[in-house]
Amino acid sequence: MLDYNPLPYLPSSAELPDSDDTPVDNELQNLIPNLLLAILALIWSERMDWFFGVDMGIYYIPNQRHPTPLVPEGFLSLGVERRRSQQGRLSYVLWEENNVVPLFALECVSRTYGEEYAQKQQKYAQLGVLYYAIYNPDYWERDQHEPFEVYRLVDGAYVRQPGEPVWMPEIGLGIGRGQGSYAGWQREWLYWYTQEGNRFPGPDEVTQQERQRAQQALSQLEQEQQRAERMAQQLRAMGIDPSEF
Repeated sequence: MLDYNPLPYLPSSAELPDSDDTPVDNELQNLIPNLLLAILALIWSERMDWFFGVDMGIYYIPNQRHPTPLVPEGFLSLGVERRRSQQGRLSYVLWEENNVVPLFALECVSRTYGEEYAQKQQKYAQLGVLYYAIYNPDYWERDQHEPFEVYRLVDGAYVRQPGEPVWMPEIGLGIGRGQGSYAGWQREWLYWYTQEGNRFPGPDEVTQQERQRAQQALSQLEQEQQRAERMAQQLRAMGIDPSEF
């Protein structure tokens, strides 16, 4: 007799929508998490055990007839493959990720309130996301909250974390607001921070720093050449051929 295993069929990421198809209110809702991703790609360039999703569906309830994903602006998982294939992930499906739950999720509040402080927060808690951040720079007074809040899951409920930036030891990074430039746009952004509270620069700032270092190196080289030329002139004035040295 053949053994029959009645395990239910679980759909793959190729069979599931990659998001909820809800358009964002403005480009900042894409740029803000993309900046966090770009910084991680710089500071964790040698690591292959992390994934940061932007506007990507998280499927966490198997066997749903019509699966509905959670779609944060951004989320971070550790202990997973950074690149699952040449094409990358279509969505984040828990049963394809060894049930590794994201450690961090970010929601950016839009003009139309999306239950970030209520229903969504409850769903992230049920999923087990350890840190839940809400960025609300424009509508925080309307919603009676602060412009940026970070919560940590404690005994199944989210507890607001004091201070800013907020250090997240399980991730090894802090997160908070800061003034900077990204995509040619000077404004307030969200950044990763060190435990000492030092902000990691974004790619625009890294490019600018490298350009400044190159200019300084070129300036030093020119100064050395000018100094060598002056010395050569002094030697020739003394009747000494500098080429003999």
